[in-house]
Amino acid sequence: MNASLEHQPPLDLRDLIIDVLRHRAGKDERAAKPHDWYTATVLSLRDKVIDRWMESTRRTYADGGKRVYYLSLEFLIGRLLRDALSNLDLTREMSSALRTFGLDLAALEELEPDAALGNGGLGRLAACFMESLASLDIPAYGYGIRYVNGMFRQRIDDGWQVELPETWLSHGNPWEFDRRESAYRIGFGGEIAEANDGVVWKPAETIEASAVDTPVVGWRGKRVNTLRLWTAHALDPIRLDAFNAGDHVGALENEARADSLVRVLYPADSSAAGQELRLRQEYFFTSASIQDIVRRHTQYEKDIRSLPDKAAIQLNDTHPAVAVAELMRLLVDSHGLEFDEAWDITRRTIAYTNHTLLPEALESWPLPLFERLLPRHMQIIYAINSRVLRDARKAGLDDAAIAAISLIEEGGERRVRMANLAFSGAHSVNGVAALHTELMKVTVFKDLHALYPERINNKTNGVTPRRWLLQCNPGLTRVIRDAIGDAFLDDTEQLQALAKLAGDRELGERIAETKRSNKLVLAEHIAKQTGIRLDPDALFDVQIKRIHEYKRQLLNLIETVALYDQIRSHPEKDWVPRVKIFGGKAAPSYHNAKLIIKLANDIARRVNLDPSVGGLLKVVFVPNYNVTLAERIIPASDLSEQISTAGMEASGTGNMKFALNGALTIGTLDGANVEIRDHVGDENIFIFGLTAEEVAQRRAETYNPREVIENSPELSQAMQAISNGVFSPDDPQRYRDLMNGIYDHDWFMVAGDFDAYTGAQRAVDKLWLDQAAWREKAIRNIANVGWFSSDRTIGEYAKEIWGVM
Repeated sequence: MNASLEHQPPLDLRDLIIDVLRHRAGKDERAAKPHDWYTATVLSLRDKVIDRWMESTRRTYADGGKRVYYLSLEFLIGRLLRDALSNLDLTREMSSALRTFGLDLAALEELEPDAALGNGGLGRLAACFMESLASLDIPAYGYGIRYVNGMFRQRIDDGWQVELPETWLSHGNPWEFDRRESAYRIGFGGEIAEANDGVVWKPAETIEASAVDTPVVGWRGKRVNTLRLWTAHALDPIRLDAFNAGDHVGALENEARADSLVRVLYPADSSAAGQELRLRQEYFFTSASIQDIVRRHTQYEKDIRSLPDKAAIQLNDTHPAVAVAELMRLLVDSHGLEFDEAWDITRRTIAYTNHTLLPEALESWPLPLFERLLPRHMQIIYAINSRVLRDARKAGLDDAAIAAISLIEEGGERRVRMANLAFSGAHSVNGVAALHTELMKVTVFKDLHALYPERINNKTNGVTPRRWLLQCNPGLTRVIRDAIGDAFLDDTEQLQALAKLAGDRELGERIAETKRSNKLVLAEHIAKQTGIRLDPDALFDVQIKRIHEYKRQLLNLIETVALYDQIRSHPEKDWVPRVKIFGGKAAPSYHNAKLIIKLANDIARRVNLDPSVGGLLKVVFVPNYNVTLAERIIPASDLSEQISTAGMEASGTGNMKFALNGALTIGTLDGANVEIRDHVGDENIFIFGLTAEEVAQRRAETYNPREVIENSPELSQAMQAISNGVFSPDDPQRYRDLMNGIYDHDWFMVAGDFDAYTGAQRAVDKLWLDQAAWREKAIRNIANVGWFSSDRTIGEYAKEIWGVM
């Protein structure tokens, strides 16, 4: 055989691409543009996915097994082309096919927009879980909203965050399928009327939810599951009488009102209108999902009473908590069950994952708003509440505990507590890291835990190793395969075989070479995006995550200023060259978070232009952080900043991704950092700062941050420089209130942890100077974090909560 033909792809794939290009994209290959070839590539691959998708669905119905339904307001799935190719083991074949047309697969992958369906860890976790569900061959649907404009696209203008709409759907989405047959009516407002022996809700407004499906491919194509997203339409998209009367805009009001439900993720809720839109959004997607689940069950199983045996509904945080009341409504009003029987079925079907210990993040709604929009659900919630409070009274709980357990917050503005509803209506309530789960029992759910002591359990988060190692870091993957073989590709805990090679000099050098190559790629990208040039031999110190005061980007920035001062004051010292990389979005209405972004950029402008630091320190804020950007940054990172105030981060998953790619962690004993330390060993991680217990103790006692600041010269000098306008000469007062917040109360313990954090950073410097020791610790991190795979997490959910394995 001609050697040049040995590596040619099968003709069917090349022929399929051309057939799709001509007959579905409508382009001749001689005139096709890159975006045409991209579309043809996706649709050709999609054809292969569809066959497996249909086979998976048929097999599920034939087996008659239980399905998992995962309800989440976010699914941060990123790009899908590379993911699907990798999981179907078609990357090489597709690349070869495209080369015959003079095309580069990697270049076409860059044309795919990130799906704007999420914001941060919550949505990325949901995406990892969907991939692992398929990889473990568990039948599942993910349910969410098909956001047209996402949360926002971030642009940095003069250092300030500017929010622009995402436009990921402007040219369509070749991965999705409209499912017109799966459409449901969603009601709002109206009144309750008697009907036969029960009641009927007569909504004042009705919107249609219509399904759009995206296939989710598991590892090695074992199963293809469905991500079902809802889009909204008015029943009458245009009022022709109004239009013909000249009210051309008003005639479209109903369609615009429906469209508003699927436009933006997390619309600002600082106004009454914003609060109402959020509640309408959450009920819209939850009702459509629950109706779809019940419809499917009754269509194939007939008896609604067997629902808990065939369906496991998992609520991802409190956003879909109204599912408890919605399922009750359908069981009682539509299927005629008695309330107590419906309550038993609901509890056995639903499980709830909590993701926060912040009381303000445990959603609650003004009772008048809730009752106006969802009057029947309010009746049901009152009925549930009476049963829960009777249970509490029988259990001997005191009045304070009963008030805390109530689904209705009394006193002042009465509010409906969605977390309490989710907890009461679920048979399982899980935290997402060991520390978080224990804190749930003694803080936000202390009294509910006392009432239902068997309900809370832990399921530590995980990440899919396919995207976060194999796909984003192919160089490191090759090195690992050469070192220990391929077993880890199917079971990441097999990475432990690397531990005995941690001191191997050749392996350390190969991993370091791969890291430097990744840093060169990232440096090139950042130079194009920001104009800032980075030294790939410097230590890349990275904090990329949602901007929030508890995540303490501010602590990092203040330490950066202190380091800048020290480098200038002591040029004789052997300073380690550092690049401080920040990225993340601030909620549009979160003033302090947006101010922190501005501060990062102000510091960057000053430091990067100062010749006195001689390239020893660079600061960069990378705009519009998303999944694709994370896939570039994480493989190139040396140091992972996981520095949240202890007791405030539920878990984190970025910490796992960084460690899996060979970065060392500097962090507090918060969230999953605790378990990462337990797995990699104290000596292979930089832990600093107050514990969760110590933070709570300081807050309860008379903590004097001003005294702490005055006793720390480096901290005092850095804060004064920021407060006095050194980094904001155009507006010297810009950061005064931000600094005064630390002086006055320091709720997030920035001052309380500063000296410990600085000490940990200097320990990082010392280790970096011994590259052999650094490499050994990096290898030990990679070797020991295989446990943090979402496959392991989903396996635990499947066995211990859902009963599907």
